[in-house]
Amino acid sequence: MTAATKTARPRNLLDFQEWSPERLTAILDNADTMLQVLDRPVKKVPALQGLTICTAFFENSTRTRTSFELAARRMSADVMTFAAGASSVSKGESLRDTIEVLTQYKVDAYIVRHHASGAAHLVHQYSGKPVINAGDGRRAHPTQALLDAYTVRQEFGSLEGKTVAILGDVRHSRVARSNAELLPKLGAKVVLCGPATLLPADLAALPGVTLTTDPVEAVRGAHAVMALRLQKERMTGGYLGSLQEYADTYQVDEALMQHAESGAIVLHPGPMNRDVEISTDAADGPRSRILKQVENGQAIRMSVLYHLLVGRD
Repeated sequence: MTAATKTARPRNLLDFQEWSPERLTAILDNADTMLQVLDRPVKKVPALQGLTICTAFFENSTRTRTSFELAARRMSADVMTFAAGASSVSKGESLRDTIEVLTQYKVDAYIVRHHASGAAHLVHQYSGKPVINAGDGRRAHPTQALLDAYTVRQEFGSLEGKTVAILGDVRHSRVARSNAELLPKLGAKVVLCGPATLLPADLAALPGVTLTTDPVEAVRGAHAVMALRLQKERMTGGYLGSLQEYADTYQVDEALMQHAESGAIVLHPGPMNRDVEISTDAADGPRSRILKQVENGQAIRMSVLYHLLVGRD
């Protein structure tokens, strides 16, 4: 970037609104270096030595929490783990009071997951510290989208001109929304697909994004096909007739993948409902890059931490 086009380095990763394509590409490029670190006998670098990272999870998680905590420790940070269920939150303490208390322990940055959209923004407001959004309500999950993009780029060398089809419970998916924001910034097209009841029309307004209720149309010509979990815990209205009806039409399986590009890959952000939104054959078959997504997640999160807390322009 030239001095004229360079934008200020974002202090947070709450979503992608403040992030230029150049800075997003730098995150992906640096993940290559982080993967090399993870391949060493000693998987550790001193980049964050002396810093304290708080993982503040107000919602359950396995993959994201583990990946972030390992990423911070691989970079020699001290990690303070906060779990809402074992804290004063269960006694009625507010988000603001919780964060203000935690900040007094000299926390340098927060990684936040919360069931309410916008909570990560509030944590930055209350703490004044850098915040990485690890998933807030239905709104955003930026590091998941980054690792998805990285996995596609790893496979095809570039995201420019590629098509990613995302099928399933788009309405409740922060992963779908973040991918719909991110991938077009990096030159890819996104097709969102699901039953009309699970396909918010407002997402069609995003550049590079199209919507369809036809799964065959969605995957036709796609280079990557991502299945989304049906988030039954978030569904309070009659969005589906039955799980079987959904699986019969929208399940990502080998038959559906025949309509995609010949070298197309299968993705899933996890956790999976096998043989509902994705068949076991597709999840475990040669097209699957689901475990590669998990591996790449640690490298991407190391790269994000480095970029926010260490990197210099």
